[in-house]
Amino acid sequence: MAETMGSVITIDNFSAKMSAFDPNHPENHLYGLVDMGSNGIRFSISDLSPPRSRLLHCVYRERAGISLYDALHESTPDSLPFHFSKHTITQVADTLGRFKGICDSYGVYKDHISVFATEAMRTANNRDEMLRAIKTSSGLTVDILSPGMESLFGAMGARSGFTQVNGLFMDLGGGSVQMTYVDSTAGAGYDVLAADAARSMPFGAAKLTAALSTQDTAQAAKTDLRSSMKDTFEGLKDKFTRLKEQENDDGVTIYFCGGGFRGYGSMLMHTDPIQPYPIPSIGGYNVPGHRFIKWREMLHVNNYEDGKIYGMSKRRREQFPAIVTVVQSLVEAIPRIKEVVFCSGGNREGVLFMKLPPEIRESSPIPLLPAGSANQKEVVDSIATCITSALPKDYPAIFSAELLNYVAKNIWQNMGDPDDANSAKALHNPISGQLAGLPGATHQIRGILALTMCARWGTVPSPADKKLYENLQALIGPEMCWWCDYIGTVAGLLATLTPASPSSEDALGKIVKFETWTGHGLGKKGHKVGIRLKIVLSEYARLGIRAGDVEGIFGRVGKGLPLGWRVEAEVEN
Repeated sequence: MAETMGSVITIDNFSAKMSAFDPNHPENHLYGLVDMGSNGIRFSISDLSPPRSRLLHCVYRERAGISLYDALHESTPDSLPFHFSKHTITQVADTLGRFKGICDSYGVYKDHISVFATEAMRTANNRDEMLRAIKTSSGLTVDILSPGMESLFGAMGARSGFTQVNGLFMDLGGGSVQMTYVDSTAGAGYDVLAADAARSMPFGAAKLTAALSTQDTAQAAKTDLRSSMKDTFEGLKDKFTRLKEQENDDGVTIYFCGGGFRGYGSMLMHTDPIQPYPIPSIGGYNVPGHRFIKWREMLHVNNYEDGKIYGMSKRRREQFPAIVTVVQSLVEAIPRIKEVVFCSGGNREGVLFMKLPPEIRESSPIPLLPAGSANQKEVVDSIATCITSALPKDYPAIFSAELLNYVAKNIWQNMGDPDDANSAKALHNPISGQLAGLPGATHQIRGILALTMCARWGTVPSPADKKLYENLQALIGPEMCWWCDYIGTVAGLLATLTPASPSSEDALGKIVKFETWTGHGLGKKGHKVGIRLKIVLSEYARLGIRAGDVEGIFGRVGKGLPLGWRVEAEVEN
């Protein structure tokens, strides 16, 4: 980034100031980032190596619990307002020196290390003293993000976790709260439009906590916050007609990032009707508006529940009344909230995301997710096409071509391991395994991937996994569960018919063909609805395969679900 200490990064100069990403660099695609936020300092090292640059894969992360906001407002006898103490300066400088050493041990080039600071550093009267100490201890310079850039990086970091987005983006840090509107379908330059429209309000969780602590400032802070929140939202509606249309239709979708909002998401997850909630990561957690607005219930839990709440530190619990005050003001400003989505990405991911060329940024991350098959794309596409041919025309759109391609890549993975072990691995992989920290999937999609690949192995979950399995079913609902079971069963049949992964794009079509349609009058009594599936096998595929066994595996689809749907499969003679 900038060569001079304390350079301010703005929307006009960030492209020139940021270290560039070169996808053709022959050696090193590791990037180190330091986000000096008001509530803590976060470090990470990420690997942007092609072709998976879009995944922003993090190989190391660490957080130092140093609150720069608190450091500016110490009440010790020798403290000065809006000044960092000698102790804080030394502590931060040593911490940055440690991280520079970690970057060196990973082989991160110095010009690939970016250090940026936000609200607390912007307002510090002796920030130059801090910046000099950091330069001396680590050799690194610190760039100060303008409010617009903080909004841009926060919004793009949150946006990086999804294929497409359309809604409000909000970031609640320690010193400020940002709001803007992002529509990734709006074409080139949508990111700069979002940054230009962004507004930063001085009501971060730490700052608002201090304001609410005394009667003299509490009411004025609440009044100013309500007014700012309403004015900001109304201003965004004036600039973006699609936001106004969204509000008038089903309501506004809001994407949240920042520690403050993630704390509120952790409380919603703690009180979710599905318990224990099956997915630990807050990224991709979706909550309907009617639950989000119940801030009084969330505050009550925080005030009266003594035990540990997952995702909530002691400091976050202390700041929770201020977080709720922000949510309350938001609910008053936006009466019609359709849903909210909590994001794991933030400023660091936003910096990485904005380094990438637009064609990589706007691509879907799902095809890049790690998978078992090394087959060429044409072969994988042919497998997914075969699966699709077993589906009726009106199957759920969430089973996209990209998602079915992921299934296709993983059908023949670990064929030498026991089915029950593979089933357990498939169940955990999107939740706490290799896919857990990667972008591209809401909790619903993670649940669908887990249950579909679990069904591919045709086993019931072990007692240890039974509750996880049931709660994932509750998360996606019985209809999606039925489709996961059916598609997983089709995938399992393909592995039975051809135990080795197809080596060419026409190989699978020579072994099996499907014809399918929805039907009524199914079942022994003719009272069921569902799918009629005709399976046409080649002579080679019939060797050692009994038609009744093939037909029988589909009889288990949807077992235990309260739908009454079934599959009648017939192997054509």
